[in-house]
Amino acid sequence: MTDESEILPVILGSNEVSVPVENNNPNDNRVNCWVCFGSTEDDKDAEWVQPCKCRGTTKWVHQTCLQRWIDEKQKGNSSATVTCPQCNAEYILVFPPFGRLVFVLDMADRIIYKVCPLVTAGIVVGSLYWTAVTYGAVTVMQILGHKEGLNSMEQADPLVLLVGLPTIPVMLILGKMIRWEDYLLRLWRRYWSKLPNFSKLLGRAAHINNGNVADRPPPDIPAFNDPISATRVLCGALLLPTMATVFGRVFFAHISQNPQRTLLGGITFIVMKGALKMYLRQQQYVRQCQRKILNYDRNAIMPQSPTHSQSSQTDSTATTSSGSSSASDF
Repeated sequence: MTDESEILPVILGSNEVSVPVENNNPNDNRVNCWVCFGSTEDDKDAEWVQPCKCRGTTKWVHQTCLQRWIDEKQKGNSSATVTCPQCNAEYILVFPPFGRLVFVLDMADRIIYKVCPLVTAGIVVGSLYWTAVTYGAVTVMQILGHKEGLNSMEQADPLVLLVGLPTIPVMLILGKMIRWEDYLLRLWRRYWSKLPNFSKLLGRAAHINNGNVADRPPPDIPAFNDPISATRVLCGALLLPTMATVFGRVFFAHISQNPQRTLLGGITFIVMKGALKMYLRQQQYVRQCQRKILNYDRNAIMPQSPTHSQSSQTDSTATTSSGSSSASDF
């Protein structure tokens, strides 16, 4: 070897070999680590490795520095692949062989790690399914009555129960997502407001439209766009059978049959709730149409802090006392 070359120990796989490093430039005889920027002169006993396709100053790196850098990138996952940040070449990582017992334990740990998400998803889906089945059975007993509901479910086919009972909460939620109040209110504003007999029911909306005020309908917000709306839809749908039973017992107590009484109670509850909701939306619409933007007034928007009010009172007291002293001078 000439003076322009240097022999470095390099780890390739599990063997340590000596690799000559040729330097074409006589002025560049130093090999630097791109992680710690150390050279061969800093630590002559350090192990060097060429792990990727890089050339030049990023060709060599300390074995310990690269091990530490790979540990930071893997973040505890020893099976994760790590690539070179310059040439994007994947580092070849070689581990010592396992024993039989350790190999079996490692394979079992990997299998459990991959199977656990599937088991968790199955548990969640199964819990939701049996919750829906229980809710459907309770709803059937609410509508038909406790004894009649139990008798009908005992006489029914088990497959029909397993398929039909979970669909009850699903259908209630889907039905709750139909915003029929908004559609009916739009038709009310578009057609029925033109009739003189029905214009009074709209409040001041008819006068607003006749006064050439811009029609600004409220924005159409999807049912599940807001998280609060999602919870409201869910609660309203699941409480509908209970409210139907309560309204049926209050307003239709003279009907002896439970299904008819619950059905009429549910219709009454839906109609009353929809009418109140339409009235509220209409009043909000009228209020929105009457919104005005005022001119800028600094005194109107300045908050009256205690210090400001105290200083105002002090100024007014000083003005009054000065006025009194002036009057006494006269």
